[in-house]
Amino acid sequence: MAEPVRAFLALEIAPGVKAALAAGREALRAELPRARWVRPESQHLTLKFLGETPSAVLQALASDLAPRLAGLGPVSVRLHGSGFFPSPARPRVAWLGGTAGDAAPLVEIVEEVADAQGFPRERRPWSLHVTQARLDRPWPQAAVERFLAWGDGLQLEPFTCAEVVLFSSRLERGGAVYIPLDRMPLA
Repeated sequence: MAEPVRAFLALEIAPGVKAALAAGREALRAELPRARWVRPESQHLTLKFLGETPSAVLQALASDLAPRLAGLGPVSVRLHGSGFFPSPARPRVAWLGGTAGDAAPLVEIVEEVADAQGFPRERRPWSLHVTQARLDRPWPQAAVERFLAWGDGLQLEPFTCAEVVLFSSRLERGGAVYIPLDRMPLA
């Protein structure tokens, strides 16, 4: 029997936006305390984390999800602003935010289909965020404010996502490696 796969559903960030974000982030990293920064090529917009899941369940999920997504149409995304989980007062994860005004029907379909396959629904509403760094120790207030100011000042081009990607996530020494398992077009 096949081993379970650590998996999630996501929207990919346009390559040009990833490159611009990486370039803009380099100077910032030198100004801030140590953190585990997410590699630019690994950045994405998670729709649903599935966890350790048997391959057969992932295949069934993708088979059920693909026809429901077809015809929804692309999702327009604009990355801007930043924040911290759980909060700026207790920073553990630094993230970049944004807007995807036409994503609500997509997120609801993902939740419905995943729920039918036995994945529990998310308790909180979906929140667009792109993880930038994981902090081993909370940053001092000045560093938190610097990161927030950087996010507020970002000028990234809007982009369009035309598919949902089912990714596997393999944890390696340099961070997680994401491998597309299936692509489900939105148009």
